[in-house]
Amino acid sequence: MKIMAVDYGDARTGVAISDATGLLTGFSTVIQSRNPAIVQKELSQLAAEHSVEEIVIGLPRNMDGSEGPRAQRCREFAHQMEELIKLPIALWDERRTTVEAHAILHENGKKMKNHRKNVDAVAASLILESYLTKKRLERGE
Repeated sequence: MKIMAVDYGDARTGVAISDATGLLTGFSTVIQSRNPAIVQKELSQLAAEHSVEEIVIGLPRNMDGSEGPRAQRCREFAHQMEELIKLPIALWDERRTTVEAHAILHENGKKMKNHRKNVDAVAASLILESYLTKKRLERGE
């Protein structure tokens, strides 16, 4: 079962899609748009192209677990996506994924000015990996 993870942002949206086994990230990209309708359309196309069966969207919480305006925008975006593509959608705590993504890129020799191109896809991959781990644990694997 393929699962798509989405790191929905103000300027860019990171996307990661699992392999068919649901164990690893098999594909990642960045959607370069600020327009939610364009992002939703592109996500819908990616979901169809890759035979995605479930979507997990990163929910930006504050470090204390509370939710601010970005979390509310994300919830609204997730609701609109659910109506548009008719797939199960889960929200997943994405605290620190962008910070971790920057660290991964830095450790792999990427210069800070080049992080912008990849950081959202890496963050989406981190969201996907943690979500897949949770699902494996639920199945007792």
